[in-house]
Amino acid sequence: MSALQSSNREVAQGSLHFPNNCAILGLRSHRVRVLFRFAIIAILISSGILPAAARKKPRTQTPHKANIEAATRLQIFLDRANFSPGKLDGTYNEFTWKALALYRQSRGEQPQPPPAQGKTKSNVAPDITGLDLDNVGPVFVPYTVTDADLASVGPLPSSVPAQAKLKFLPYRDAADAIAEKFHSDVHFLEQLNPGKMKTIKAGDQLKVPNVEQFELGGVKEIKPGSERNAQPANDVEYQPEPQSENADKDNQPKKDETASTPIVIKIDTKINMLGVFQGDKL
Repeated sequence: MSALQSSNREVAQGSLHFPNNCAILGLRSHRVRVLFRFAIIAILISSGILPAAARKKPRTQTPHKANIEAATRLQIFLDRANFSPGKLDGTYNEFTWKALALYRQSRGEQPQPPPAQGKTKSNVAPDITGLDLDNVGPVFVPYTVTDADLASVGPLPSSVPAQAKLKFLPYRDAADAIAEKFHSDVHFLEQLNPGKMKTIKAGDQLKVPNVEQFELGGVKEIKPGSERNAQPANDVEYQPEPQSENADKDNQPKKDETASTPIVIKIDTKINMLGVFQGDKL
Protein backbone atom coordinates (compact mmCIF):
# COMPACT_ATOMS: atom_id res chain seq x y z
CA MET A 1 0.00 0.00 0.00
CA SER A 2 2.85 2.32 0.77
CA ALA A 3 4.49 1.46 -2.53
CA LEU A 4 1.28 2.33 -4.40
CA GLN A 5 0.97 5.58 -2.54
CA SER A 6 4.58 6.41 -3.36
CA SER A 7 3.95 5.70 -7.03
CA ASN A 8 0.82 7.82 -7.05
CA ARG A 9 2.72 10.60 -5.32
CA GLU A 10 5.42 10.54 -8.02
CA VAL A 11 2.78 10.64 -10.75
CA ALA A 12 1.05 13.50 -8.99
CA GLN A 13 4.32 15.36 -8.64
CA GLY A 14 5.07 14.77 -12.30
CA SER A 15 1.65 16.05 -13.27
CA LEU A 16 2.28 19.16 -11.21
CA HIS A 17 5.48 19.91 -13.17
CA PHE A 18 3.96 19.23 -16.63
CA PRO A 19 2.17 22.59 -17.04
CA ASN A 20 5.39 24.45 -16.16
CA ASN A 21 7.26 22.52 -18.84
CA CYS A 22 4.57 23.48 -21.37
CA ALA A 23 4.91 27.15 -20.43
CA ILE A 24 8.67 27.02 -20.92
CA LEU A 25 8.29 25.33 -24.29
CA GLY A 26 5.65 27.86 -25.34
CA LEU A 27 7.87 30.79 -24.33
CA ARG A 28 10.80 29.39 -26.29
CA SER A 29 8.58 28.81 -29.31
CA HIS A 30 7.35 32.43 -29.16
CA ARG A 31 10.91 33.73 -29.04
CA VAL A 32 11.86 31.60 -32.04
CA ARG A 33 8.91 32.97 -34.02
CA VAL A 34 9.85 36.57 -33.16
CA LEU A 35 13.48 36.03 -34.15
CA PHE A 36 12.37 34.35 -37.36
CA ARG A 37 10.19 37.33 -38.27
CA PHE A 38 13.02 39.77 -37.63
CA ALA A 39 15.30 37.68 -39.82
CA ILE A 40 12.78 37.76 -42.69
CA ILE A 41 12.36 41.55 -42.39
CA ALA A 42 16.13 42.04 -42.44
CA ILE A 43 16.42 39.92 -45.58
CA LEU A 44 13.63 41.87 -47.31
CA ILE A 45 15.22 45.22 -46.45
CA SER A 46 18.66 44.16 -47.67
CA SER A 47 17.27 42.77 -50.92
CA GLY A 48 15.04 45.78 -51.62
CA ILE A 49 11.83 43.74 -51.78
CA LEU A 50 9.96 45.96 -49.35
CA PRO A 51 7.77 48.59 -51.03
CA ALA A 52 9.15 52.09 -51.43
CA ALA A 53 6.74 53.44 -48.82
CA ALA A 54 8.28 51.16 -46.20
CA ARG A 55 11.82 52.36 -46.92
CA LYS A 56 12.50 55.79 -45.51
CA LYS A 57 14.46 58.02 -47.87
CA PRO A 58 17.08 60.39 -46.49
CA ARG A 59 15.85 63.92 -46.18
CA THR A 60 17.17 66.33 -48.80
CA GLN A 61 17.70 69.87 -47.65
CA THR A 62 15.92 72.45 -49.79
CA PRO A 63 18.24 75.35 -50.65
CA HIS A 64 17.40 78.52 -48.77
CA LYS A 65 15.96 81.40 -50.79
CA ALA A 66 18.98 83.58 -50.02
CA ASN A 67 21.36 80.82 -51.15
CA ILE A 68 19.47 80.43 -54.43
CA GLU A 69 19.67 84.17 -55.08
CA ALA A 70 23.39 84.29 -54.23
CA ALA A 71 24.20 81.37 -56.53
CA THR A 72 22.11 82.86 -59.34
CA ARG A 73 23.85 86.21 -58.92
CA LEU A 74 27.23 84.55 -59.46
CA GLN A 75 25.93 82.63 -62.48
CA ILE A 76 24.56 85.84 -64.04
CA PHE A 77 27.89 87.59 -63.40
CA LEU A 78 29.79 84.82 -65.20
CA ASP A 79 27.23 84.70 -68.02
CA ARG A 80 27.61 88.43 -68.67
CA ALA A 81 31.40 88.11 -68.62
CA ASN A 82 31.16 85.48 -71.42
CA PHE A 83 32.21 82.69 -69.05
CA SER A 84 28.93 80.85 -69.22
CA PRO A 85 28.19 78.43 -66.36
CA GLY A 86 25.75 76.57 -68.59
CA LYS A 87 22.06 76.59 -67.79
CA LEU A 88 21.30 78.83 -64.83
CA ASP A 89 19.81 76.74 -62.03
CA GLY A 90 20.44 78.72 -58.84
CA THR A 91 23.09 76.32 -57.51
CA TYR A 92 26.88 76.22 -57.26
CA ASN A 93 27.05 73.33 -59.69
CA GLU A 94 30.05 71.80 -61.41
CA PHE A 95 30.05 74.16 -64.41
CA THR A 96 29.69 77.23 -62.21
CA TRP A 97 32.90 76.23 -60.43
CA LYS A 98 34.65 75.57 -63.75
CA ALA A 99 33.48 78.85 -65.30
CA LEU A 100 34.66 80.80 -62.25
CA ALA A 101 38.05 79.07 -62.39
CA LEU A 102 38.46 80.02 -66.06
CA TYR A 103 37.36 83.59 -65.32
CA ARG A 104 40.05 83.98 -62.66
CA GLN A 105 42.62 82.25 -64.85
CA SER A 106 41.94 84.73 -67.68
CA ARG A 107 42.83 87.55 -65.28
CA GLY A 108 46.05 86.00 -64.10
CA GLU A 109 44.57 84.94 -60.76
CA GLN A 110 45.00 81.59 -59.07
CA PRO A 111 41.69 79.69 -59.35
CA GLN A 112 40.26 78.05 -56.27
CA PRO A 113 40.49 74.23 -56.27
CA PRO A 114 37.05 72.70 -56.87
CA PRO A 115 35.32 70.61 -54.19
CA ALA A 116 36.24 66.96 -53.94
CA GLN A 117 34.54 64.76 -56.50
CA GLY A 118 31.05 63.88 -55.37
CA LYS A 119 30.65 66.99 -53.23
CA THR A 120 29.84 69.42 -56.07
CA LYS A 121 26.18 68.47 -55.82
CA SER A 122 26.19 69.47 -52.16
CA ASN A 123 25.99 73.11 -53.32
CA VAL A 124 29.26 74.36 -51.83
CA ALA A 125 29.75 78.10 -52.35
CA PRO A 126 33.08 79.13 -53.93
CA ASP A 127 35.27 82.05 -52.90
CA ILE A 128 33.87 85.21 -54.54
CA THR A 129 36.49 87.62 -53.22
CA GLY A 130 37.20 90.41 -55.70
CA LEU A 131 34.10 89.85 -57.84
CA ASP A 132 31.87 92.87 -58.46
CA LEU A 133 28.63 90.97 -57.94
CA ASP A 134 26.74 94.10 -56.86
CA ASN A 135 26.97 95.30 -60.46
CA VAL A 136 24.56 92.52 -61.45
CA GLY A 137 21.66 94.55 -60.08
CA PRO A 138 18.42 92.73 -59.30
CA VAL A 139 18.93 89.00 -59.70
CA PHE A 140 15.37 88.34 -60.87
CA VAL A 141 13.15 90.54 -63.01
CA PRO A 142 9.55 90.22 -64.23
CA TYR A 143 8.94 89.28 -67.85
CA THR A 144 5.70 89.32 -69.83
CA VAL A 145 5.31 86.51 -72.37
CA THR A 146 4.67 87.71 -75.93
CA ASP A 147 3.19 86.16 -79.05
CA ALA A 148 6.70 86.12 -80.55
CA ASP A 149 7.83 83.78 -77.77
CA LEU A 150 5.11 81.30 -78.70
CA ALA A 151 5.72 81.59 -82.46
CA SER A 152 8.82 79.39 -82.16
CA VAL A 153 6.88 76.54 -80.53
CA GLY A 154 5.70 73.66 -82.68
CA PRO A 155 5.90 69.95 -83.46
CA LEU A 156 9.41 68.57 -83.78
CA PRO A 157 9.99 65.45 -85.91
CA SER A 158 11.87 62.66 -84.18
CA SER A 159 14.00 61.67 -87.19
CA VAL A 160 17.08 63.69 -88.15
CA PRO A 161 16.33 63.69 -91.93
CA ALA A 162 12.90 65.19 -91.23
CA GLN A 163 14.42 67.81 -88.95
CA ALA A 164 16.93 68.75 -91.67
CA LYS A 165 14.08 69.76 -93.97
CA LEU A 166 12.79 72.38 -91.53
CA LYS A 167 13.83 76.03 -91.75
CA PHE A 168 14.47 75.98 -88.00
CA LEU A 169 13.99 73.56 -85.13
CA PRO A 170 11.00 74.67 -83.04
CA TYR A 171 10.73 74.36 -79.28
CA ARG A 172 8.62 71.52 -77.95
CA ASP A 173 6.67 73.84 -75.66
CA ALA A 174 6.59 77.40 -74.37
CA ALA A 175 8.51 76.48 -71.22
CA ASP A 176 11.53 75.40 -73.29
CA ALA A 177 11.36 78.61 -75.33
CA ILE A 178 11.32 80.85 -72.25
CA ALA A 179 14.03 78.79 -70.54
CA GLU A 180 16.45 79.17 -73.45
CA LYS A 181 15.62 82.84 -73.83
CA PHE A 182 16.86 83.43 -70.28
CA HIS A 183 19.69 80.83 -70.36
CA SER A 184 17.94 78.86 -67.63
CA ASP A 185 17.07 75.33 -66.69
CA VAL A 186 13.36 74.60 -67.14
CA HIS A 187 13.07 73.09 -63.67
CA PHE A 188 14.63 76.22 -62.20
CA LEU A 189 11.99 78.41 -63.86
CA GLU A 190 9.33 76.05 -62.55
CA GLN A 191 10.75 76.58 -59.08
CA LEU A 192 10.60 80.36 -59.55
CA ASN A 193 7.10 80.23 -61.05
CA PRO A 194 5.20 77.39 -59.37
CA GLY A 195 2.15 76.27 -61.33
CA LYS A 196 2.75 78.61 -64.29
CA MET A 197 5.22 76.91 -66.64
CA LYS A 198 2.89 74.20 -67.96
CA THR A 199 0.18 76.59 -69.18
CA ILE A 200 2.14 79.56 -70.53
CA LYS A 201 0.25 81.96 -72.78
CA ALA A 202 0.82 85.43 -74.14
CA GLY A 203 0.41 88.07 -71.44
CA ASP A 204 1.56 85.85 -68.56
CA GLN A 205 4.11 87.44 -66.26
CA LEU A 206 7.02 85.29 -65.12
CA LYS A 207 9.96 85.70 -62.77
CA VAL A 208 13.22 85.20 -64.69
CA PRO A 209 16.98 85.74 -64.18
CA ASN A 210 18.30 89.17 -65.15
CA VAL A 211 20.35 88.12 -68.20
CA GLU A 212 20.60 89.34 -71.77
CA GLN A 213 17.68 87.79 -73.63
CA PHE A 214 18.38 85.32 -76.41
CA GLU A 215 16.28 86.16 -79.47
CA LEU A 216 15.76 83.19 -81.78
CA GLY A 217 14.18 85.46 -84.39
CA GLY A 218 17.48 87.27 -84.91
CA VAL A 219 19.29 83.98 -85.48
CA LYS A 220 16.73 82.77 -88.03
CA GLU A 221 17.31 85.88 -90.16
CA ILE A 222 21.03 85.17 -90.55
CA LYS A 223 21.80 83.67 -93.96
CA PRO A 224 24.76 81.34 -94.53
CA GLY A 225 27.86 83.40 -95.30
CA SER A 226 26.27 86.74 -94.42
CA GLU A 227 28.31 87.05 -91.23
CA ARG A 228 31.50 87.28 -93.29
CA ASN A 229 30.58 90.66 -94.74
CA ALA A 230 28.74 91.94 -91.69
CA GLN A 231 30.08 95.08 -90.04
CA PRO A 232 31.18 94.50 -86.44
CA ALA A 233 28.95 96.12 -83.86
CA ASN A 234 31.82 98.14 -82.41
CA ASP A 235 33.24 99.14 -85.79
CA VAL A 236 33.26 102.83 -86.75
CA GLU A 237 32.82 104.30 -90.18
CA TYR A 238 36.11 104.97 -91.92
CA GLN A 239 36.99 108.64 -92.39
CA PRO A 240 40.14 109.47 -94.38
CA GLU A 241 42.58 111.75 -92.62
CA PRO A 242 44.06 114.78 -94.37
CA GLN A 243 47.30 114.02 -96.16
CA SER A 244 50.50 115.55 -94.83
CA GLU A 245 53.96 115.96 -96.26
CA ASN A 246 55.13 112.90 -94.39
CA ALA A 247 52.16 110.79 -95.50
CA ASP A 248 54.33 108.29 -97.33
CA LYS A 249 56.51 107.80 -94.28
CA ASP A 250 53.50 107.45 -91.99
CA ASN A 251 51.93 104.79 -94.21
CA GLN A 252 55.01 102.61 -94.14
CA PRO A 253 54.68 99.71 -91.67
CA LYS A 254 56.75 100.00 -88.55
CA LYS A 255 59.26 97.34 -87.68
CA ASP A 256 57.80 96.74 -84.24
CA GLU A 257 54.30 96.11 -85.58
CA THR A 258 53.36 92.44 -85.48
CA ALA A 259 50.61 90.53 -87.19
CA SER A 260 47.38 90.15 -85.27
CA THR A 261 47.30 87.09 -83.06
CA PRO A 262 44.91 84.45 -84.40
CA ILE A 263 41.88 83.43 -82.36
CA VAL A 264 41.65 79.74 -81.55
CA ILE A 265 38.74 77.77 -80.10
CA LYS A 266 39.77 74.92 -77.84
CA ILE A 267 37.44 72.22 -76.53
CA ASP A 268 38.54 70.39 -73.41
CA THR A 269 36.73 67.06 -73.48
CA LYS A 270 38.15 66.13 -70.08
CA ILE A 271 36.25 68.86 -68.25
CA ASN A 272 33.61 69.45 -70.97
CA MET A 273 34.46 73.14 -71.42
CA LEU A 274 34.99 75.32 -74.50
CA GLY A 275 37.46 78.20 -74.46
CA VAL A 276 38.26 80.99 -76.93
CA PHE A 277 41.95 81.94 -76.92
CA GLN A 278 43.85 84.77 -78.58
CA GLY A 279 47.36 83.49 -78.39
CA ASP A 280 47.80 82.34 -74.81
CA LYS A 281 45.14 84.70 -73.49
CA LEU A 282 41.77 83.22 -72.61
